[in-house]
Amino acid sequence: MKLLQEILLAAPLLFLLPLHPLASPAYDEPPGTRPSNSHTCVEKLFLKTTCYLVIQMFGPDIVKLLTAGMNADVVCHTLEFCKQDAGQPLCHLYAPPKEPWRQTLEKARQLVEKSPALKRPRSGSDICSLPFLAKICQEIKLAIQNSVPFKDADSDKYSVFSALRGYHWRGRDCNDSDATVYPGRRPDNWDAHRDSNCNGIWGVDPSDGIPYEKKFCEGSQPRGIVLLGDSFGAHFHIAPEWVTAAQMSLNSFFNLPTALADELDWPQVSGVTGFLSSMSGIKEKSIYRRLRERNRCNHRDYQNISRNGASSQNLKQFIESLSRSKLWDHPAVVIYAMIGNDVCNGKRDPVPAMTTPEKLYSHVMQTLQQLHSHLPNGSSVIFYGLPDGTFLWDNLHSRYHPLGQLNRDVTYAQLYAFLNCLQVSPCHGWMSSNKTLRALTSERAKQLSKTLERIADSERFTNLNLFYMDFAFQEITEEWRKRGGQPWQLIEPVDGFHPNEARPRRLGSIGVRRERAKPSLRDLRSSCLGSPSQPPTLPSPSDWTHTGPCGLTESEGTCTNVGRLEIFEKLLVYFLLP
Repeated sequence: MKLLQEILLAAPLLFLLPLHPLASPAYDEPPGTRPSNSHTCVEKLFLKTTCYLVIQMFGPDIVKLLTAGMNADVVCHTLEFCKQDAGQPLCHLYAPPKEPWRQTLEKARQLVEKSPALKRPRSGSDICSLPFLAKICQEIKLAIQNSVPFKDADSDKYSVFSALRGYHWRGRDCNDSDATVYPGRRPDNWDAHRDSNCNGIWGVDPSDGIPYEKKFCEGSQPRGIVLLGDSFGAHFHIAPEWVTAAQMSLNSFFNLPTALADELDWPQVSGVTGFLSSMSGIKEKSIYRRLRERNRCNHRDYQNISRNGASSQNLKQFIESLSRSKLWDHPAVVIYAMIGNDVCNGKRDPVPAMTTPEKLYSHVMQTLQQLHSHLPNGSSVIFYGLPDGTFLWDNLHSRYHPLGQLNRDVTYAQLYAFLNCLQVSPCHGWMSSNKTLRALTSERAKQLSKTLERIADSERFTNLNLFYMDFAFQEITEEWRKRGGQPWQLIEPVDGFHPNEARPRRLGSIGVRRERAKPSLRDLRSSCLGSPSQPPTLPSPSDWTHTGPCGLTESEGTCTNVGRLEIFEKLLVYFLLP
């Protein structure tokens, strides 16, 4: 029992451990996918080895320090998870020890002075230097760095594996040994003999000799959905039960391996490209699922090219992972949703590092040129404006964070100050007690949104139609209040920064009234979704007899984790779909 209590006391440290370099991504597969035994064994070995090494290196020291009465701040600094510049004030989340800080820290270091953990370098090279893990470490790093699947046998940027940039992020490949077979391509000879675009429609109707793809999809204007985004689009989420001792159980960490393998993102249930259903009871569907429902020929044609920390300044580093060909593929709807990191950073003085309107214009034009060179004619780009993040401080600063709910000792204001002190805040500009700084950040966000709107209104590309939409968070909040909700419920509880899934089941109707829409939204609806006519009717799954390895009879599955469906995506769906 004593050991269990000590483990529960260590819960606050779990807030920091997932970000530690040694907590390397793991690999996990859902039921129905059967990778080779060799791949499975190697990936499980990597996960187990990483887990055992982390526990072996840090577990005994954490227990020893907590047993000696040290709080989480002392443990964090003693084991060098928390680092700060010399001469800076003490960075702490909880109340400082009664004894002087230096004296307490010295005692703590004496308790673990012979610890092997302190003799090891604080870098991912420690585990990855092991001979039997070096290769898989390198492959994982490249997959994450380049935003391409970890396992992709035919190098077409699509995979039969889920995590590590697999089909959680883009449509599942139905033939990973043939690079000419992938989601979103135009059918090869109307897919009379094979399913070349993985939408499950292929073969010939014996009654009239017409290929099913031609019969059901010709003239329906199929198109895919592509998201260029940051952690908002990737749907970054840290489950509260991972860091809250009172909520922990044996099942709390069931999805942690998959979450680590997806960089603590949940794209499979995101509001744009999510294909799994929420287990929270929310019925509204992602934009991809709406497109697929409207036209089943769009099956599996989604790409989530989002990345934690992405902005207009670094998008060029991974936009090459976009898979689209002017000649061979269907048009696509591209959503540009860099909504935070052009104004957000963790620097002590964040303003100089913010993107200027001039730089944003230059970066976005480079992105549009890149898209124009890859996307087929008839494609569209929708720019999301940046939100007003003063919402965070105004609605959260006095509330207790999950780490402080038990003892009522950690508010969001304290968390923000702690992250800012360590210079690891996701957004110092908005997550700050400095009202002037928050106002400056919002003003820059407004300037950048105006720049995106100007680009959409004035720039022209042969293959692309450009549109702009405000991040109408104020309207959403007002509507949320009318439904009895509280504004703080719209934000992720652990990081106190990202938009959260709303609680009630009927959130999809939240949005701006149609009469407020810009006149161009009618054109946007037609341009982005194709023919406004009724979508083609396909046979029911029970009647379908010509499915290939990824036919329409295949279940899309349901999510074993609480679904994460962002609010603003629903606003976009509200405008796009009748």
